[in-house]
Amino acid sequence: MRVAIAGAGLAGLACAKYLCDAGHTPVVVEARDVLGGKVAAWQDEEGDWYETGLHIFFGAYRNMRQLFKELGIEDRLQWKSHSMIFNQKDHPGTYSRFDFPDLPAPFNGVAAILGNNDMLTWPEKIAFGLGLVPAMLRGQQYVEECDQYSWTEWLRLHNIPERVNDEVFIAMAKALNFIDPDEISSTVLLTALNRFLQEADGSKMAFLDGNPPQRLCQPIVDYVTARGGEVHLEAPLREIELNADGTVRGFRIGGIKGKEGFTLNADAYVSALPVDPFKRLLPQPWKSMPYFQKLEGLNGVPVINIHLWFDRKLTDIDHLLFSRSPLLSVYADMSNTCREYHDPERSMLELVFAPAKDWIGRSDDEIVAATLEELKRLFPMHFTGEDQAQLRKAIVVKTPLSVYKTVPGCQQLRPDQTSPIANFFLAGDYTMQRYLASMEGAVLSGKQCAKAVAAAAERLGPTPAELVLTPAG
Repeated sequence: MRVAIAGAGLAGLACAKYLCDAGHTPVVVEARDVLGGKVAAWQDEEGDWYETGLHIFFGAYRNMRQLFKELGIEDRLQWKSHSMIFNQKDHPGTYSRFDFPDLPAPFNGVAAILGNNDMLTWPEKIAFGLGLVPAMLRGQQYVEECDQYSWTEWLRLHNIPERVNDEVFIAMAKALNFIDPDEISSTVLLTALNRFLQEADGSKMAFLDGNPPQRLCQPIVDYVTARGGEVHLEAPLREIELNADGTVRGFRIGGIKGKEGFTLNADAYVSALPVDPFKRLLPQPWKSMPYFQKLEGLNGVPVINIHLWFDRKLTDIDHLLFSRSPLLSVYADMSNTCREYHDPERSMLELVFAPAKDWIGRSDDEIVAATLEELKRLFPMHFTGEDQAQLRKAIVVKTPLSVYKTVPGCQQLRPDQTSPIANFFLAGDYTMQRYLASMEGAVLSGKQCAKAVAAAAERLGPTPAELVLTPAG
């Protein structure tokens, strides 16, 4: 079958890859001139890369790791020490570590928690450990049931001290979904903790060795095109055209930069767009269907990613850092963590500004100034005295609607990849899969979508399908 896919993020590209493996021919169209969607990156006039977000790969990302293996690019993941490193709030310029020893799960995670005496007291550790027992014993079923509670509510239900939130989980909630524990569904944190505690390397982290469009997305494109598939950039989906029976007749692709628009006809159609732009494209006859109505409750969260280039090294730590700042989520010195961005003399910090809802409309200068104030606390030795670190360059990337906001009650709103429309399917991290809003979730959704399309192949076709060029209108 010929399958049209709108969106060349990880979900759309993964769907295309696995459709090729199933013997089908995907045709991917992407509105922007860059691959990657929420992992997109660009190069400035000086040759420096700046990214949509700070992208971390976890050991628990089994589908992502399998994709790297199948593409033959496993060596592009730069694995770091098995640790989680937090800035100390009361001791500026110092860090507290959770180091995971080389033990089977969950003993390595328990040892990491018990071995850290900087952030949690023994009574807090015991209370928290007891609270996690149902999640470990009952697994994903219990985790899904807890979607009715925010993380803060879940802690209170288990009589876990509020200070546990302040010390650890404000930082983790912002890292996982860019919102605070009072807002985030407990399912998100419990899913992460379950994977971290049940898989020996689940919490181990890796950085990609370079920019995601070239080092991750392009190999998928090469794989797809080598097997007869197609990927078209600067080809935005403008309209989902319908047949009289409500099925999809074609994707109307808009022309930009002087190009003519065209209608993409296929045997099956996939939207791998984020939930917000997809909702804007919903055909009127579909809007009354419960499957699509539920999407109104899923909305993207704003994210700001900041890149700061300095005239010297601020840190030699080669790892992700949890800032524990009221304005910042996580950060890393990419000149240490990423081979392509390596600089032995100067730092390039990449920082996630979260929650961003009160800042997304403010100027880049205001955001950079607020970030520099926070850096004075994180790196006091470089921002006091006469010889202070100097900012060479700053780039701010704003995403007003990024991954869906995982507030309580969202799980029941997430759609399956198979829609009620016979020849139409969905991919994207907001669709139902166990890894929620993440790169792993996007890849898994694409794989599940490809499986759903392949299962429907006998019912859907093949029928004559071709790229029909018509004037843009």
